[in-house]
Amino acid sequence: MSETSQLQPARSEEKPVIGVVHLPPLPGSPRASLSMEQIIERAVSDARAYEAGGASALIVENYGDAPFRKDRVEPYTVAALALAVAAVRSAVSLPIGVNVLRNDAVAALSIAAVTGASFIRVNVHTGAMLTDQGIIEGRADETLRLRRLLGAPVEIWADVLVKHAAPLGPVSLEEAARDALERGLADALILTGSATGQPAAPEELRRLRALFPGVPIYVGSGVTPERVGAFLPAASGFIVGTWTKEEGIIENPVSPSRVEALVRAIKTAGRSSPGGNRARRV
Repeated sequence: MSETSQLQPARSEEKPVIGVVHLPPLPGSPRASLSMEQIIERAVSDARAYEAGGASALIVENYGDAPFRKDRVEPYTVAALALAVAAVRSAVSLPIGVNVLRNDAVAALSIAAVTGASFIRVNVHTGAMLTDQGIIEGRADETLRLRRLLGAPVEIWADVLVKHAAPLGPVSLEEAARDALERGLADALILTGSATGQPAAPEELRRLRALFPGVPIYVGSGVTPERVGAFLPAASGFIVGTWTKEEGIIENPVSPSRVEALVRAIKTAGRSSPGGNRARRV
């Protein structure tokens, strides 16, 4: 069991907030301008801000590297990400996740294994999606075999019909989720809206929760204090980046007070939501 077991809530209203550390453009990416020292300084600052505000875990991702490779990233990107993840993990006492955009699960898992991170996020774990990078195919077989080879206690959190993408054929939300869990052996699911900052659909979350009552399902985009109540008690937790930034602008630093406000809103909504006394595994 990985460190994400620390996210198990003591009470059902305690739904964890997982803060996203958006790295600036890394060396070699089209918009790179900062040194690794500057990148790490910013990443550590954001990580500490999340921790100060009450976040339960973090995901470190190469958000600034757009336009993204659709699968394998370059070795220098892996090296830069590994340095950043290691620095963040040393700076805070929270479980850490890794997301290598757009869909390099092998790199993410390798980084997690050597840095001691707890989980990875995989945008397309099973199936195939049409994206702005082209057609991305899931490689669950490679990811699971590598995890076994490395002996790494790293969880796989799989997006279901991920944002900024569309399935190649008529695939329902339920079918995609079932494939990720039963055929791709994902440890948790992530439900998003259509794009970064756009909200997921509460009705879709309720459908997934009805089908998979014991599976961790996280809301992965468009999370704000005003919206969280609609996702409770079905959500296992919330992955948030944009709203926690100063003035809600994604390029800005993380604001501890905004993180704290979101955590407080989730606790308040959890106490008042119907069925809020039923704890979910996270």
